[in-house]
Amino acid sequence: MSKMMFDYTKSILERVSFDPVLFCKELEKAIKTLLPYEMEQLQEWLTSFIVGKPELKECLLLVKV
Repeated sequence: MSKMMFDYTKSILERVSFDPVLFCKELEKAIKTLLPYEMEQLQEWLTSFIVGKPELKECLLLVKV
């Protein structure tokens, strides 16, 4: 179940990555629902995902709180 939620979160974030505001909103939702170890995985995934998307870098601040 947990792995499914993490994968679902990643797919949502990939789909809304065209809009930084929407991306940040969905990331906030993910922070509330994912478990602590999943947050570590999400942080690693985000770091690699936004390499070519500088407009999304500000959203990383939400994860590194």
